[in-house]
Amino acid sequence: MAKQHLDPAAGSVAGDTLEAYLQAQATEFLRALRQHRETGGTTSHGNGNGAEETVDAARALRRSARRISGTLHTFRPLLDTDWSEGIRPELAWLSGTLAREHAYGARLDRLLEALHRLSGSSPIPAQVPSGAREEKSNLTVGAAKAGALLERQLTLARTRAHSAALQALGSSRFHAVADNVAVLASEVPLSPAATTADLKPLAAAAEDRLTDAITQLPLVSAGHPYNSEALVHGLSADPAPHPQDAPWHQVRLLLRLHRYAREVLYGTEAPVDVRLLDSGQALDRHRDAAEAATAAASAARTPRIAPATAYALGVLHADQRHEVEAARFAFQRAWLRETVGTS
Repeated sequence: MAKQHLDPAAGSVAGDTLEAYLQAQATEFLRALRQHRETGGTTSHGNGNGAEETVDAARALRRSARRISGTLHTFRPLLDTDWSEGIRPELAWLSGTLAREHAYGARLDRLLEALHRLSGSSPIPAQVPSGAREEKSNLTVGAAKAGALLERQLTLARTRAHSAALQALGSSRFHAVADNVAVLASEVPLSPAATTADLKPLAAAAEDRLTDAITQLPLVSAGHPYNSEALVHGLSADPAPHPQDAPWHQVRLLLRLHRYAREVLYGTEAPVDVRLLDSGQALDRHRDAAEAATAAASAARTPRIAPATAYALGVLHADQRHEVEAARFAFQRAWLRETVGTS
């Protein structure tokens, strides 16, 4: 597979380039924080421009926190070690805390839409065989109760995540993070090595970690649009995440770090790489489908639910695991695509 060449403009100084990127992201963080406070920062529920602006501000906070944290990780030899190792996990904590509420809401929307698609609302044609008619009827009967169960569970989880986010944003821990980012906006604690070092080897190392992780994925089986590997564990009693998903999630994180490294090198002049874009979107779909399948399986383990409800949740789980396989197929097609003409 052709390697992507990371080559920023000639004559750029590593320390200056890294400093400019981190300061820009810190400024975005502070701007988003100010917007979040000005819009109330108390809720992301409801309608209206205020709620939308609060959601946008929280998203911008997460985005800049991820980029700062990822950049500190990739280019840590060029930064003050104690400072960067202290703030990086705090930024990851903040980003993760703010992301949960949105994730639960999106997961519920995804599952309810899938239930509607799977159960349908049209009458069952008379010519459909009796076995299939009974199967469809069971799904239709159970879908409404399954949807109500998922709505209760995920709405509760979303409400708790919302409360946790509000608590986090009012905590001394968050204020310490914000203070550190404010300092970062004016002064980046670089190490002495930053004055003579080159950014390209560190960015290339991030790319190498990505490609090494991808070589460990089962891309041969992922080359088939639908296979049964994602259904091996089905609705087993083990509530742990599907064991096959973890390497794909890791690749998603490494792809993000690679993208951020390119942003540092190229700045606003970073060329659009369609392969990276499509691969990232496929991995996002993979993550969303895998987490939705886990939510359906968890709901199916609820004690004393009706058989029709459990049946609908089982079908929903299988549907989302097939979506996982479809996302793996899309990633395989995107990543192994010839790079000529795609960037």
